[in-house]
Amino acid sequence: MVELLAGLSIGLAAGVSPGPLQTLVVTSTLKRGFGAGWRVAMAPLVTDVPIVALAVLAVGALPDAFVRGLGIAGGVVVIGFGFWELRSASHRLEPLEATSAGDVGDLWRGAAVNALSPHPWVFWVVAGAPLFVRAWEAAPWRALSFVGGFWLALIGAKVALAGVVAVGRHRLSDTSRRTLILAGGILLVIGGLVLVAEGLRT
Repeated sequence: MVELLAGLSIGLAAGVSPGPLQTLVVTSTLKRGFGAGWRVAMAPLVTDVPIVALAVLAVGALPDAFVRGLGIAGGVVVIGFGFWELRSASHRLEPLEATSAGDVGDLWRGAAVNALSPHPWVFWVVAGAPLFVRAWEAAPWRALSFVGGFWLALIGAKVALAGVVAVGRHRLSDTSRRTLILAGGILLVIGGLVLVAEGLRT
């Protein structure tokens, strides 16, 4: 029970924290509806499984050079998605009724942003993996409840955000939607630049 509560609380905190993935959830939902937003929100299910596995195998710590390189690569990807959002906002938006499904590409865009961000790696190596290993030694179900609670809260928070944006976007004019998408693109570019700067900093 303790592990489950820990996973839920940490996952919720991560789910509501601003970041590139959250911004991508918002901009994807604004453009293509709830289907696109929830697919982006599901990205941790694709990326975190190998991250957790590698972190458990290397519980000590990631080499500094690896973290810096990951931050730089992730920053470049996030900047690229930022410019993609800025470019798409300059085009005519699709009608609301035609943008409710999304596609699997939304999931893979979210996965690319999440996998190349250093934050999930650092969290799982520094905090998540040691908690998982200690819980596993006590009882495997306790470790699995920690991971399950974490993903449930993390993804649930982002899916809820997509739902709120999907409902609210019907109240927005095309100009307002385009402005918000532009703002999201700018935030992605800024976030990517921050990741690159952190990676280059010694």
